[in-house]
Amino acid sequence: MPGIVAYEPMAPPPNPGPSATVATAGVAPVGFWRWLAVAAPHLAALAVMFQTETDFAARAGFLLSWGILNFFWIALLRRPALSGALSLTLVVVLILLSRLKHDIVQMTANFVDLMVIDRDTAAFLFTIFPGLRWSVISAALVIVPLMYALWWLDPFRIRRLPAAAAMLACLAALVGYALAWPEEAWRGYYDDGYLSKFSRSGVTAVSDFIHYGFMESDAVATARLNVPLLDSCHPTGRRPNIIMIHDESSFDIRGADGIKVPQGYGSHFKSFDGKARKFLAESNGGPSWFTEYNVLAGLSSRSFGRFSYFVTRIASGRVTRGLPLALRRCGYETVSLYPAFGAFMSARSFQMTTGIQHFYDAHDLGAKDVEPDRFFYDKALDLMSQQVPAKPLFMFVYLAANHFPWETRFRPELTPSWRPPGNEPVVDEYLRRQAMSADDYTAFIAGLKKKFPAQSFLIVRYGDHQPEFSPHVLDPDLDEAGVGKKLENYDPRYYATYYAIDAVNFEPVKSPTAMETIDGPYLPLVIQEAAGIPLDPSFEEQKAIMLRCNGLFYACKDGAEARRFNRLLIDAGQIHGL
Repeated sequence: MPGIVAYEPMAPPPNPGPSATVATAGVAPVGFWRWLAVAAPHLAALAVMFQTETDFAARAGFLLSWGILNFFWIALLRRPALSGALSLTLVVVLILLSRLKHDIVQMTANFVDLMVIDRDTAAFLFTIFPGLRWSVISAALVIVPLMYALWWLDPFRIRRLPAAAAMLACLAALVGYALAWPEEAWRGYYDDGYLSKFSRSGVTAVSDFIHYGFMESDAVATARLNVPLLDSCHPTGRRPNIIMIHDESSFDIRGADGIKVPQGYGSHFKSFDGKARKFLAESNGGPSWFTEYNVLAGLSSRSFGRFSYFVTRIASGRVTRGLPLALRRCGYETVSLYPAFGAFMSARSFQMTTGIQHFYDAHDLGAKDVEPDRFFYDKALDLMSQQVPAKPLFMFVYLAANHFPWETRFRPELTPSWRPPGNEPVVDEYLRRQAMSADDYTAFIAGLKKKFPAQSFLIVRYGDHQPEFSPHVLDPDLDEAGVGKKLENYDPRYYATYYAIDAVNFEPVKSPTAMETIDGPYLPLVIQEAAGIPLDPSFEEQKAIMLRCNGLFYACKDGAEARRFNRLLIDAGQIHGL
């Protein structure tokens, strides 16, 4: 009959030559199951979209992303059934990985994960989730034969040029959409919208990278920094051992109205001189590595813009400036105790780039899951006993006991006499863990005095960020959007923790840098000044910035001071490849 194209049953595999066209056979000749093979991935994708994308804008982003994936595979393979199956597989894998990432660091996957992916992070995932390797292998054993079968059984062929044109059209629409309505950074903390957020972040990340690379810096600088020689530091007087303590998620919760605290609460936040000082972190609720970058490199994670979440991974091997390197120049041995696996966020590589000589991670220390603070303090005392007494020591002690979640009681047997003050359960658990931290720190100081009676110590502690529930107690009437905007605008109430200076057998040197409030990147400068260590040219320059900006760094002059300083370090060869 006119208008009907005959379809011959397929005996050998179809010839995918350039002359093949789109099959136009009816449902009956082609077969119901082959039509279903083409339609099923799209139906499944729609179900996934309605399950994971929460509003019209997010679903529009999902559909455009789905179009890009499908037409890409069709342009490459010409087989619509296989292309749909491959697209669905990638979307499901992205969602699973995004949920896994959110479970670990409270943030969903974005395009920058692909831009800075490394072997260390993959090794970290396979280490902490030993079953993940077998899950990947099992999935591959199922998916690969299925894809192979679709390759041979798919009766349809679509021309490459129309498919490529459709892909480019979807890509152009997505780019225009993402640039016109960019994704708010705080949305990354929501456990939804996996594909749409990933796609929109790709547009903004590539745009930012083209404009200024990974890190903001001035194009040119008129001044120059002299790079100091490794052995050029000759301090006068006694050099104390220096211990820097990363106090996980700790801040003075009395900043929130209506919180009941135990008697004596607050003394833990005071320095040797009785003063309570504020430390302005650059993260809230989760990413401790932002502050890790601040206090080791002495620089701002905010200079990395949308790439700041991956700051330690990006800076690894590229930022060869920091507190440990400055202290090594003055004859210090540098050691770090890290409570997770060293591959996490490239912590081992980053810390060694900044001058850490001996890095001990959870595996090296024999840590089992999350350990109380006393575990790391005892390890620190043991390692100090093994050091050469004539050589001063810098030790970075990274604590983790006060990490989320606070919905469960952490090691309740360690506080048998604890009585909840009467707040909501997560706040009372948080206060209990702070009490544990304070007791363990007191015991650590006693251990230093007992084991090393003739040695001097400068101890500097800081809270790396506020706990993730802090916006809820600071502004209980705000919704998620309101909280997100305050976080995005760096409201100091959401980022203020504490820093404290203590000493054993040592009198900290008075300095104008020990201000009431400092930005996180200035802590290395405060430590060197308090220890009486001569500053190298880069820290001398940073001290001048600190004094004229009154303790602000990136926020000073809308980032102008930080951008100028970054250029000086680039020209001096202490930052490269960024």
